[in-house]
Amino acid sequence: MKIKSIYKITLLFSATLLLQSCFVAKNYSRPEIETESLYRTDNLPTDSTSMATISWKDLFNDEQLKSYIEKGLENNLDIRIALENVAAAEAYVKQGKAGYFPTLTGKASFTRTKNSGNSQFGSFFTRPLEQYELSGSLSWEADVWGKIRSNKRAAGASYLQSVAAHQAVKTNLVAAIANTYYQLMALDKQYNIAEQTLAARKGSLETTMALKDAGQLTEVAVKQTEAQVHTTEIILIDLENNIKLLENTFCILLGEPPHEVERSRLDEQSIESDLETGVPYLLLANRPDVKQAEFGLINAFELTNVARSSMYPSLSLTASGGFQSLEFENWIDASSLFSQMVGSLTQPIFNGRRLRTQMEVAKVQQEQALLSYKKTLLTAGKEVSDALYSYDAEAQKLEARAKELEAYSVAEDYSEELLNNGLANYLEVLTARQNALNSELSFVDSQYGQLNAIVELYRALGGGWQ
Repeated sequence: MKIKSIYKITLLFSATLLLQSCFVAKNYSRPEIETESLYRTDNLPTDSTSMATISWKDLFNDEQLKSYIEKGLENNLDIRIALENVAAAEAYVKQGKAGYFPTLTGKASFTRTKNSGNSQFGSFFTRPLEQYELSGSLSWEADVWGKIRSNKRAAGASYLQSVAAHQAVKTNLVAAIANTYYQLMALDKQYNIAEQTLAARKGSLETTMALKDAGQLTEVAVKQTEAQVHTTEIILIDLENNIKLLENTFCILLGEPPHEVERSRLDEQSIESDLETGVPYLLLANRPDVKQAEFGLINAFELTNVARSSMYPSLSLTASGGFQSLEFENWIDASSLFSQMVGSLTQPIFNGRRLRTQMEVAKVQQEQALLSYKKTLLTAGKEVSDALYSYDAEAQKLEARAKELEAYSVAEDYSEELLNNGLANYLEVLTARQNALNSELSFVDSQYGQLNAIVELYRALGGGWQ
């Protein structure tokens, strides 16, 4: 009997090996998508390398900023949530690897049965029947159609997707901290400009009042100068409020309660890096969200394999054995041993269309993942294009703003001199002063805009997570 059993099991395993040569599961291959024209460039160099490969520690030269980025990467709540998602996905990977191994369960039971006197066997067995059992059960399913393999690959893709999501959060966080830090310094500089302007306009108000007492100016000039003082006060109030609100936002990025933020000066900032964008297909390697979308596509592809494999027969082996006895004294005894082995081939036939629905839904989700992957690529290309043109525009604007500021400053000085010599009216002086202030504030905006454009290009190319 033992020889026959071994022979049958050998035949079953041989059949399994033969069937495994007919995998239903397909192998993933990256879809054909045009990547050479993902983004537009006019005069910025495109090289085989990319500024995205530079670590943020080497890109930024402000030590205070680098300490904030390091703190944010450690404490930011979005980062910590992403890390927990990675840990959860890693657990599913371990589960997927265990799919190839048999399952083993143990059982210890005591059963006491007393038949009714009016039942079928009640007249024969009037005394209660007691049975003691200690057993184990082993089951294993052959991966004939690649279902277990596809489940394992789907779990692996899901894990890598969570890792890429974590990298994407890091990329966005580094850019957000840098941009907010630069914006705070820009507001500081604008606040200092407004403070100096307010002091100068208060001095002008005193001068205007003296000239009015001397009969050289009218009360209209006094009131117009007074209005400019209050206008500057309003600008200062708005700037101070914006600084406080932005500091609160910055602290949230660091994962800390709101507090005052120490920072350097805007004029000390520079980002020295050649703006190599890299050839377009490098976005596939550098952008974490692109990698995340592709791993989502791989996950959906493998789950489609699982759904397809579920429609085919499953081959499983089950073995159980242990001790059974009606007497406690004879429970653990050689004569109480029992064993059972079952080999089965199960083909689903009618199951309320659940498997076919599962297959159709899996195909739809795979197509959705493919479309999401394509959209992510297009979005990445757009963001790089936007950042390139923004940087170019900010560089040109900064040069023009400098000339504009110089012209308005000279015009303000000339108008003051002409007024003192009676060759200009006071309205011309007021206009020149306001234009000079607006131009100076706009120049600071352009300084921040240029720094922001570089950071945005760095983020758009996928830099910051290395």
